[in-house]
Amino acid sequence: MFILLLTQGESYHIYQTSYCEITSQRATKMSETVEQILEKYIPKDKLANVRLALFGPSPRPLDIAWEDANFEIKGWQMINRATFEEFRAPRLVRVGLIQHSIVSPTTEYIEKQRNAIQNKLRSYIVQAAQYNVNILCLQEAWPMPFAFCTREKYPWCEFAEDANTGSSTEFLSQLAKKYNMVIISPILERDSSDGDTLWNTCVVINTDGTVLGKHRKNHIPRVGDFNESTYYMEGNTGHPVFDTPFGRIAINICYGRHHPLNWLMFGLNGAEIVFNPCATIDGLSEHLWPIEARCAAVANSYYTCAINRVGTEVFENEFTSGDKKPAHHDFGHFYGSSYITAPDGTRTPGLSRHKDGLMVGELDLNMCRQVKDIWGFRMTQRLDMYAKELTEYVSKQNAKRN
Repeated sequence: MFILLLTQGESYHIYQTSYCEITSQRATKMSETVEQILEKYIPKDKLANVRLALFGPSPRPLDIAWEDANFEIKGWQMINRATFEEFRAPRLVRVGLIQHSIVSPTTEYIEKQRNAIQNKLRSYIVQAAQYNVNILCLQEAWPMPFAFCTREKYPWCEFAEDANTGSSTEFLSQLAKKYNMVIISPILERDSSDGDTLWNTCVVINTDGTVLGKHRKNHIPRVGDFNESTYYMEGNTGHPVFDTPFGRIAINICYGRHHPLNWLMFGLNGAEIVFNPCATIDGLSEHLWPIEARCAAVANSYYTCAINRVGTEVFENEFTSGDKKPAHHDFGHFYGSSYITAPDGTRTPGLSRHKDGLMVGELDLNMCRQVKDIWGFRMTQRLDMYAKELTEYVSKQNAKRN
């Protein structure tokens, strides 16, 4: 139970409520996705045209849909059915995206919070394996509450772990090896070889359970309650692309989705699928969410997979955003809505705004080259011209500063 102490004038009022009650109240503000609202209110004879205009040609559903009050599974086939190649067989790969809420209240011991999340995720990963997922991506900072809004160093820094030997990597390595799966694990990393520096990091675990590599978040937000620079700075790993048994993948962590050049570099380095694990709330970014990863897929001729957290996470001590609004105990509602976009701009419906979920996408990586051939974006992007002008611009800005 939380004891929330709220001030009103000179008096104090104590309210006792549970974590689940607060989370439920927040989630009910808007429980339906845009797709669900369209399906409810647009006449059926018009709905297909509306979906075509908004989302592109409808992907084919895979026969794996399942749902209860707290968890859903959706599956889609994202291939180019209009193009047939004689010399290349389809390069089919199944990706899985998991969005989830935390389990224990944020006042519980750190180990109990982490173990509860791992226990829940184990069952979800088993589900993904049953549906033959090859590459699985979890949400940003999946083993912990998104406590970076609080600015409190402890207890939250205790969630930080070594990328190679930490609890999350050991837990997921066993599952990756057991199910012959590549797993992308976004964690709070503690780099003890570099003075115990903290990073927002995605660890890529290969099918044999070994760590294939890692990528550290390139862009750190400084808006509202996103006080992440209190904990870690911009990453130093550039734009790596990981050559897995199933395809060439990259990870654009959360806030990096607002930066087109960040998406661009992963494409230039050869990515065929770019995962975008996030933690973002309603009232701030939801109008941007459906379009940013989708625009990146179109501009760079690769698949994008956007994953967001779910739920409202309540903290014992109140905090402020520096915006003259009252102090508060929660960050806001993480609205889920994870989705996949193909290189031609076709996108799936999103997962639920308030339920945990697994999305399975069957992709044909040949589509990346097919779209490059059809649209010619790579051939016509004039990198030399922009490189020259960017160099001149940066030089002028540096001269002004000096």
